[in-house]
Order: sequence, then C-alpha cells, then structure tokens
Amino acid sequence: MSAAALSPYHLGKARETYNLFNVFNALSWNFLVGSIITLLAMRLHASSTYLGLINAILYFSFFFLPLGKILSRRFSIIGVFSFAWTWRAIGMAPVVIAPIAAAAGHRDLALVLILLGVSLFHVTRGVGMIGNNPILNEMAMGPDRGSYMTQIQIINSAVGMFSGFIVAMVLGREPSLFLYSLIMSGGIACGILSGRLIRKVPEPPVEEGGRKIQFAGIFRKAFSQPGLRRFMGILFIVALVSGVSRAFLVVYSREVFMQNDGMVSLYSVFGGLGNLMIGLLIKFLVDRIGAKPIFIICTIIGLASMIPIVFFPMNAIGNMTTVILFLTFLSFVLNFGFLGAEGIAQTYFLGLVPGEMMLDMGILYFLVFGVAGAGGSFLAGLLLDILSAAGLSTFWNFKILYTILIGLTSFVIVLQKNMTPLGALPFLNALKVMFSFRDLQAISILERLNKTRDSHEEELLLGALHDAPSQLAIKGLLERARSPRLAVRLESLRAMETLKTLGEDAEKALIQDLINNPYTTAYISARILGNHGCFSAIPLLRELAASTDYMLAGESMIALARLGDHAFRPQMEQIILGASNPRLKIMGVEAFGIYGSPNSLSVLMDILRVTDPPPYLRDEVVLAMAAILDTQNQFYPILAHYLEEPPLAAILAMDEAEAAVEFFNASLVRKGFRKKSSFAVISKHAKSLEAASAALVRDTNGALLSRWILELPESLCHAVVQLVLSETLLDDELSSHDRLRLLIVHWASYELRLWTKRLKGGT
Repeated sequence: MSAAALSPYHLGKARETYNLFNVFNALSWNFLVGSIITLLAMRLHASSTYLGLINAILYFSFFFLPLGKILSRRFSIIGVFSFAWTWRAIGMAPVVIAPIAAAAGHRDLALVLILLGVSLFHVTRGVGMIGNNPILNEMAMGPDRGSYMTQIQIINSAVGMFSGFIVAMVLGREPSLFLYSLIMSGGIACGILSGRLIRKVPEPPVEEGGRKIQFAGIFRKAFSQPGLRRFMGILFIVALVSGVSRAFLVVYSREVFMQNDGMVSLYSVFGGLGNLMIGLLIKFLVDRIGAKPIFIICTIIGLASMIPIVFFPMNAIGNMTTVILFLTFLSFVLNFGFLGAEGIAQTYFLGLVPGEMMLDMGILYFLVFGVAGAGGSFLAGLLLDILSAAGLSTFWNFKILYTILIGLTSFVIVLQKNMTPLGALPFLNALKVMFSFRDLQAISILERLNKTRDSHEEELLLGALHDAPSQLAIKGLLERARSPRLAVRLESLRAMETLKTLGEDAEKALIQDLINNPYTTAYISARILGNHGCFSAIPLLRELAASTDYMLAGESMIALARLGDHAFRPQMEQIILGASNPRLKIMGVEAFGIYGSPNSLSVLMDILRVTDPPPYLRDEVVLAMAAILDTQNQFYPILAHYLEEPPLAAILAMDEAEAAVEFFNASLVRKGFRKKSSFAVISKHAKSLEAASAALVRDTNGALLSRWILELPESLCHAVVQLVLSETLLDDELSSHDRLRLLIVHWASYELRLWTKRLKGGT
C-alpha cells in the first residue's frame, strides 16, 4: 500500500516509524560525518585544501542520484534506500581504522583512510537519496504538510544537539585518537539500524507509467520554467554559502582561536540548538505565512550572522570569555539562519514541483545542491591555502573568505524577492505577523484547534479566536464551519465575523451557507457578507429577504442596506409593513436606519400607528428615524435617559431646546451679526423654539413646532423630512408618543445649532 492510499491511522503509524528512522539516522550522521571528521583530520594536521575536499565530498554524493534512479526502476524505492543507508554506514569502516594507523605512525595512510571512508559513505548515500524526496513527500501528505516537514527538521536538530553534546563530553580537552574510533563505531551501528527501520515505511507511488526521461530532458524541462529556473539559481548560491560558512566555522574556531576538540564540539551543540529553534519557528509559521517569506528571513539572518566575523577585533582573541561567547553566538545564529534556509528551501521546492515530477526534479534539486556545496567547499579550502601562501595571517584569511560569502548572500536576497509566492503572504505582511502578538496568538490557537478532538474544546478555542481576530485564521475557521456540530459552526462564524477582510474562498463558503443552512447558521453568514461588502451576494440576499426564516430574512435586509442596495428598499418597506413578527420588524427598521433615506420616514411612522406596538419596537423605530435625521449618536443617550425615568420626557425635551437657544445667543447675538439679513430669520426661529417645544411636550399641541419646521431654510434640511415631521406633529395619534415628541424637539434643536454654526462660519 502506498502512502498516498493510507488511512489517517496508518499514515500516523508510518510517520511514527519514519520519525524513529530520523532519530537513528541523525545519530549516525553526527557520529560519523559531522564536525567530528573535520576535528579528526585537523588532529592529523590536514591542510585547508584537504579539509575543503572532505567537505566537498559530502555534496559529491548528489551526483550519484541518477544511479539511484536507474536502480529504482528495477527495485523498489524503499529497497534501494534501505540497502544504500545500511552500506553507507558500513562504508565508514576505514575511518574507524584511521586512528589506529595514525597511532602506528602512518599519518598519511590515516588521511587516505579518512578520505576513502568518507567517499564510500557519500557515494552510497547519493544512491539511496533518490528515495528521500518521494518518501518525505508522501509522509507529509495532508493539511499539515509544511508543519510535518519542519517536524522532521526539528527531530534531526534535537538529536544533533544530543549527539553533539555526547561527542563534546567524550572528546574533552585532549582526547585520544582511539575515542574517535569508538564514537564512529557507534555511528555505524546507528546507521545500520536506520537502514533496517526505513524498510517498514510504505512504498511511495512510482512515477506515472514508469516513464523514462533523459537527464538532459530533466534540465531542459526544469529550466524552461521561469519560477523553477530562478529557484535553482537561488538554491545554488544559498547551498554554496551555507555549506562553506558552516563547514569552515570548525576550522575558524581551531586555527584562529585555538579551541580544543571538546570546545569545538560543544559549539556544535549550540549550532544544533539554533537549528532546533529555527525548526520550531518554521513549524509554527510555515502553514500560515508560507515558505517564501521564511526563506528570505532565514537568508537575511544568515547574512547578519557572518558580519561579526569580518569586524571581530584582533586584540580580543586573547580574551577567553569573549571568544567563547562569540563562537557560541556565532554557531547558534549561523545554523539558525542557514540551516533554516536549507530546510525551508526544500519545503518551497516540494510546493513548487508537481507530484508526478518529484523524482526527476528531486534529482535536479540535489545535483544543484551538490555542485554548489562541493565546488564551494573545495574552492574555499583552496582559497585559504593560497592566502596563507601569500603571507596573510589566518585571522585575515577568514575575514576575506566571509566577506566574499556576505557579498554572495546579499545578491541572493535581491533575487529571492522575485520568487513565485506559492500562496505565501507578501514579505512585509509576513514580518508583521511575526511581530504581531494577536497573529501569533491566533496561530497558537489554530495549532491547538487542529489537535483537539473534543467538540466542547473546539467551541472554547473558536471563542478565543473571536477575541483575537486574525486573517490567518480564515482557513481553519472555514474548516470548522463545516463541522457536524451546530455550536462549533456558530462559533466559527462568530470568529469569522470579527475579521477585517474575507477571501474569495470565504465568500463562496458563506454564500453556500446561506443556501444550505436556513434556521441554523445562514443568518450569521448574511450578516458577515453584508458587513464585509460582498456585493456578489446581493441577488441571493434579495430572495432571502422574504424567507420564512425570520432571522435570515432580517439579516438579509440589514446586509442589503449595508451594501447600499437602494433599489430594493421599496420592496423591503412593503415586506416590513406586512410582517407580524416583531423581531423581523426590528431588523427591517434597523435596515431603514442604515439606508438613511428620508423617504422611509413615512413607513416608520406607519409602524408606530399599529395598535399598542411593543416598547422595544418603538425604541428601534425612533432610533432608526434619528439615524435618518443624522442625529442618532446625539439622541441615543437622551432616549436612554428617558427610558430610565419616563416622567422626565418633557424636561429632557425642554433642556434640548433651551441649550440650543443658549448656543445661538452665545454664538451670534453680538455686534456684527445683527446687521446681516439672515440674522433676523434665525433669530425669529430661536426665540420661538422654546415656546413651540413647550406646547408640544406639555400640551400635546404640535401646530407651532410644525410651522417652525416648515419655515426652516430649504438648504438646511431635506424637503421630505420637513414635510413628514411637520405632518406628524399635526397627527394626534402620532404626536402622543413621548419618544417621537422627544426626537422631534431634539432634531429641531439640532437644526438650530447647525444653522447657527453655518452662519457663524460665513456659509
């Protein structure tokens, strides 16, 4: 059974085996070909060129991937992988013998044995690596793809730290050469065990039809695609800089600062910590912000980590505390940046390449990686020997080397800006996410949400997302909006409602919810679509305004009002006048307030004419009128005060009128304004406002205030407003409503204030 056909349970079991394989694989790697090989070679007084060659062989293994592809056509991919992984460990046997040869006085033979063992290790490794990308690709199937791939990196980093610490403790200050043999024997045993474990992982699917592609065709096909071509160029430079900067850090520590083997190994532990930390960070972020911005950020960190090498002062070399802190920091940050860049580059690559091309493009990926790493390591070692031969000190040799690497890294950062996004956030947006507590909190909640299997906990976590809204949560919220549990769907939609913007997928999902889920969640979807300006939903919302689901009908009306669908307003007025459900009437009234059309005032008056309308409906009607009259914010606290103490209605109304008249007197009744022709008109209105208001609120006589309103300047208020309000004051049935009388007096006072301000401003 292939991994692609595995059920979630069997995929989980396969991942457990693959994780265990990576534990022993990482132990084998760090005990056999980590910094321990460089330290052993330096103990045998190897030149920089030899050290560069040893590090180059690591990348030389990638050139044997084509042989692995040929074998995978005849044998299974897992079989080739397992066989190669077992024999790559056994191939290191000559290196185990090398310390014995050196102890016997055969230093040159020992160096030859090291070169032979490392070569055998990497040649067989190269053959087996043909299965690396297909197996990893299948194990990472599912929505947590990027996260799981980073989890593998975290496992390797954690094991690398552990094994590096063991090596540091065993080697100590002046280790015997035989200790190297002991450590490497343990590495061979772990390597053989990892080779057996990988056999238990399901076989990945073979390429369609078992087709054969010439390697020239692979290059041609890859480099004909601009996005892939650009990525391969970037990968080449990143692999070169990463390989050289990290490999020669061991040499830098030994030759410039004279650090012993144990301390150098201890620095590698902090390098592993850096790798672990960036792995955890990538795992946390990659599925939310994408691979591209993380790739750029890691490269920038790698660049920044090399700058201190160029500017480290020579007079600080003798200060042991400074040196230890400097090399510890350097090991951590250098690995944090460049190993993070290497890891996320593979994640980006797997997202860039179609699954059916994975095997062939995987070969190309590692060939580019291999050429860059091998060429860079060999040339860097050769450069250091040439600079030494020219008479430069080791201290300055490394400054020159890392200055070149800084230049290459700066160039690649410029190139990375034009990489294919693959759905990732723009770089600046990704940075904002990384420095936004709200977004990071949302990501943390989403991670917990993905792991929970308890519907009650889902509700609580979705409630937390409602309190910490983030655009990154849309995908997770849409998944929960399809939950079989109503409470979970409701909470997910509530959380979605707080987001600033919706994507196309979210809008489509909400429209489907309108169609499929009346009486449950559709009304919330209608509200969200209206609040977020989804104009494509207008035709459907018009239909639903007459739905038998009164909540859906009401929210559809409000949504149409928010979307500015004025053409539908007359139909909405008819629906509300014919409705008997108070809740639907309230929502329709709210929609009229949002429209803000004076033509709806008469409909609102008709609603008040109904025999004994509920108090809460009367409140909503009056507030909607206030919204149309553009005084809702000012009128709301007055209405709230009235509802607390209804007997104060007349007093509250007169307070409004008196305050407006005082404002007029303070603003215009002084020398200069009296001479203006317009002053006489407004003065007449100001003097009569209190009397007209008193007649209305105390004697229920609206004739004076009705005439006052009709005599307002046409430029001050809408003609429909004047007509409706003046007629309302003459209607005994309507003028008996305390709320309505209070609103009209408030509005008249507001108009006097507005008129006064215009005259004062000279308009």
